Amino acid sequence: MIRYRLVCSHDHEFDQWFDSMADYDTQKAAVALSCPECGDTAVSKSLMAPRLSGSGGTVGSSADPVPPCGGGGCGGGMCPALN
Repeated sequence: MIRYRLVCSHDHEFDQWFDSMADYDTQKAAVALSCPECGDTAVSKSLMAPRLSGSGGTVGSSADPVPPCGGGGCGGGMCPALN
């Protein structure tokens, strides 16, 4: 299964699941896709950011977020972001 973010010609965005990339292409060619908000059949794929994951799971899900720098800046090697 693959999920695409779709957009209609009226700029309504929505997600839809497909069995494969070919399934999307088949439905697109058959004009079988429609916007759930307005019913528009002029639907295309929207740009999507890739989901990245590191060794510990999804990026940005760190258990220990880096605290912001203090008023004195990051001098002296004490910045936790540099460790």
